Amino acid sequence: MTIYSVFDPEFKPYGQVFNGIDDACAEIIEALKKTPLPEGTGYVPTEPILQELAATAVIRDNCYGGMPVQMGWCNGHNTKLNCLEYHRDSEFNLGTEDFILLLAKMDDIVDGKLDTAKVKAFRAPAGVLVEVFGSSLHYAPCHTDASKGFQVLIALPWATNTEMPEGFKVRGGDDKLLWARNKWLLAHAESSEAADGAYVGLVGENIDIAGLI
Repeated sequence: MTIYSVFDPEFKPYGQVFNGIDDACAEIIEALKKTPLPEGTGYVPTEPILQELAATAVIRDNCYGGMPVQMGWCNGHNTKLNCLEYHRDSEFNLGTEDFILLLAKMDDIVDGKLDTAKVKAFRAPAGVLVEVFGSSLHYAPCHTDASKGFQVLIALPWATNTEMPEGFKVRGGDDKLLWARNKWLLAHAESSEAADGAYVGLVGENIDIAGLI
């Protein structure tokens, strides 16, 4: 597997580097450094020390056009794919260290399944704000240095990745993939999410980039 840069042309179908708000990014980075760094992978949808930043208003207005946003984090150590998810909107990521995103496209899903051979890897430099398009499948970042791990901002519309909608009924479309609010998930059979009952939609190798970093 080739690990591309988010500055390479190959990234264009998946997202973009978001420029022009360097002051806000610097404030977010300093706050991110104060968040936990677990041995595994941890995720918090809304982190108070991020949510209360002046920079949150910049993300709200300049990234989401004034829509309410939640400022959370995904931190830790990881080299495996395990799952892919999508939302009905873009996600914004910003890391204190370089990190790697494993991405695929929604239109690569065929009959509810996605071949992991379609997944591509992209390295994002520390301090660079990255927009991952709503049409891009993604999940937990991967570290580039096990001694440092990763601490990555996860900015999304308010209430994403929280509890399922009350009284939700599977009716059709991609309903069977819904795993949390505004979170549609395809799990690999080897993942803990699959063991917990998530829809198994990834076929092929459960990618591990440990040997590439």
